[in-house]
Amino acid sequence: MLMSLSLTAAILADFRHRFAYEPLLVRAPGRVNLIGEHTDYNGGFVLPAAIDKEIVFAVGLNGASHLRLVAYDLSETLTLTDAADISPSDVHWANYLLGVAAQFQQRGVAVPGFDCVFGGNIPVGAGVSSSAAVECGLAFALNQLLETGLDKLTLARMAQQAEHTYAGVKCGIMDQFASLFGRAGQVVRLDCRSLDYAYFPFDTQACRIVLCNSGVKHSLASTAYNTRRQECEQGVAVLQQHNPAIQTLRDATLADLEAHRAELSPTVYRRCTYVVQENARVETACHHLETGNLTAFGQEMYASHAGLRDDYEVSCAELDALVEAARGLPGVFGARMMGGGFGGCTINLVAPAQVDEFIASVSAAYEEQFGRRPETYQTTIVDGVGVV
Repeated sequence: MLMSLSLTAAILADFRHRFAYEPLLVRAPGRVNLIGEHTDYNGGFVLPAAIDKEIVFAVGLNGASHLRLVAYDLSETLTLTDAADISPSDVHWANYLLGVAAQFQQRGVAVPGFDCVFGGNIPVGAGVSSSAAVECGLAFALNQLLETGLDKLTLARMAQQAEHTYAGVKCGIMDQFASLFGRAGQVVRLDCRSLDYAYFPFDTQACRIVLCNSGVKHSLASTAYNTRRQECEQGVAVLQQHNPAIQTLRDATLADLEAHRAELSPTVYRRCTYVVQENARVETACHHLETGNLTAFGQEMYASHAGLRDDYEVSCAELDALVEAARGLPGVFGARMMGGGFGGCTINLVAPAQVDEFIASVSAAYEEQFGRRPETYQTTIVDGVGVV
C-alpha cells in the first residue's frame, strides 16, 4: 500500500497547490479476469476481481462553471470554460472523463464546474483496464459530490456508455463492473446476460496473482474481435432455426452444436464450442473456489488457454510461450492468456513463497525465445471504487 499512499499524497498535494481547496479523494482499481474470456458478448459468465493497481482522484466542485482536468502522470491539463457545454475532445485521456460528465447530464443532472487531478499505477496496455478505472473513479466522485444517489450498477452502465460514446470503444460491462463491485479477498461471477452476480472466496494468503506482459500489441486484435463476434452470431443463427430458445451461445449446449455440426462451417463450430465450454469452465472454477481447491481451479485456467489458442484462435506465440514457461514450475496453480488476445498479458496464480522464483524462471525462458524480458506485475485482490 506504500505506493498507493505516496500516490494519494502526491495527487492531493498537486490538487491543493493548483486549486487551493480540499478535494474529495477517491481510488478506483483496475481488474483482472480469472477465467471467462470472450464469453461476455455471448451472454455468458466472467469471473473478474478488482486489484491493487489503481487510479487515485482528487475532485472538487469549484463554485464556477469551468472544468479543469489534470492528468498527473502525463503532466497535461485540459480546461473547459463551460461545464454545461461538454463534447468530445481531441485530448484522448480527457474523453474518458468528459464522457462520464456527459452521462450525468443525459440523466438530467446539472453538472457544475469541477476540478479533477488523477494519476495511477495501473500499467497501461497490460489489459487490466485503466480506462474503466478512470471512468468509474470520476463517476463515483461526482455521484458523491452532487449527491445524486445513483447505485453502483447505474454508475457502471454510465461508465460503459462513456467509453462507447466518447472514447469510441464498444466494450462490454465487465471492466466497469469489476472496478465498482470488487471486494477484497473475493472474485465476482457476473452473468453478462442478466447482470446477476455472486461472490466467491479467493485465498489471497495462499495465492498471488502475477501478470506477465508479452509486450505484444497486435494490430489484428480489433478486427479479429469483430470477426469472432460475427462467427458466434452465425452459429447462433443456425441453432436458432432448430431451437428458437437459443438467443445466444449461453443457451446452447455441446449436444446442440454436435447435432447441427454439418450446417456449421468448421471454423464457426470451433468458435461456438470454445464459448460453450468456457461458460462451463467458469461455473466449475467457482465450485473449486468454494472448496478451496486452487490446483483444480488452475487446471480450468490451462484448459481455457488451450481453447483460446486452438478453437478461438486469439492467442499468439508469445502468450503461448509464457503459459508453457509457467506450467510445471513450483508453486504455480494455473496460467492462461487474459483479455482479447493477440498480445497483452498472461495471468498466473502462484504461491507467495514461489513468486520471485517464478518471475525469474519465466522471464529467462521468455528472453531466451524472444530476446527481451517481459514486464511482470504482482497483484492481489482488493475492494472496488471507494473514498480514500
